[in-house]
Amino acid sequence: MTVHSDSILQYPMPALKNDLLLRTINRFPVSRVPVWMMRQAGRTDPLYRKLREDDGRPLEILFQDVERAIEISLLPKRLGVDAIIIFQDILTPLSPMGAEFLFRPSPVLESPIQSKERLQALRPIDPPSDLACVGSIIQGVQRELDQELPVLGFAGSPMTLAFFMIPGKSPAGDYNMIFRFIEEQPDLFQQLLDILTTMTIDYLNYQIESGVHAVQLFESFGEIIPRPIYERFVQPTHENIFAALHTTTPGILFVKECNYLDLMMKSGATVLSVGKCVNLKEAKAQTPDHLIFQGNVDNRILLEGNQKDITEAVKNCFAESNKERHILNLNHGLLADTPFENVQHFVQVAKELGDVH
Repeated sequence: MTVHSDSILQYPMPALKNDLLLRTINRFPVSRVPVWMMRQAGRTDPLYRKLREDDGRPLEILFQDVERAIEISLLPKRLGVDAIIIFQDILTPLSPMGAEFLFRPSPVLESPIQSKERLQALRPIDPPSDLACVGSIIQGVQRELDQELPVLGFAGSPMTLAFFMIPGKSPAGDYNMIFRFIEEQPDLFQQLLDILTTMTIDYLNYQIESGVHAVQLFESFGEIIPRPIYERFVQPTHENIFAALHTTTPGILFVKECNYLDLMMKSGATVLSVGKCVNLKEAKAQTPDHLIFQGNVDNRILLEGNQKDITEAVKNCFAESNKERHILNLNHGLLADTPFENVQHFVQVAKELGDVH
């Protein structure tokens, strides 16, 4: 394809058979809008559910099984997605720090981080040794793909990880407790975020060094964070992380159902993954041309709707983005019990309607 004269190669372009996602990030012309989904390798896939049933091991063990994690990561390839994200969990890097979450089935931390003593007991990590399995998974996925698709890495944001660490479990229903902790112990909370920011930078750079083509930072509780708290505690972590990543690799910032676009665009991320609360047409008009948007079909439509509903949702999303500077995705990850045929249809219709003329 011919590169537009105003296109600048911002990131290296490896010789991939399908480079739609990386071309979009570099603002090169594409034949269609690329598509992938958060949680595409997981619970909506009958092959994954069968594998989990046959395997029987808890998730924290499964995440460390390199060959099995490679196999699971690659399951969505048969859907026709334009990127593979590694099968792992945002809580993975916390275990070598001394905050090991066990999945029973939801994540549980035996000793929550609620005191200065507990905070000081956290250890710095060396990803190549402490998280070598993640590097091996990335390299194994690359080997199996043989330059077919881009591979994505990811990490949970410091705030997201803190939301798990303070209550010692999935924070649903405990948000008030977490916000009280922030209000009553702001200095201790800041120290926790500083520790997690350093870890996240090292972890994502290790993933980049292991071969991923892009990394995504998950701010998974964006919809409940008041703006003053976001500005004081969240925004600095985003800016520090993206500023410290290897410049060869683009960063994606996902903030769940949050419309603080003015802050997101200052994060340093190249791609902003937004929720259904954001109108893509309006958002693109408010942001510089070098920023790419990802999203933002409502994941509940795939769970509750029929194939006609899904087709309309994709069509409307493309109408908002005009199929420019756009990576099609959901507003959040695939929900449990989403019919697999709806997941298949989403990708199929995305490819049928995503042609760029």
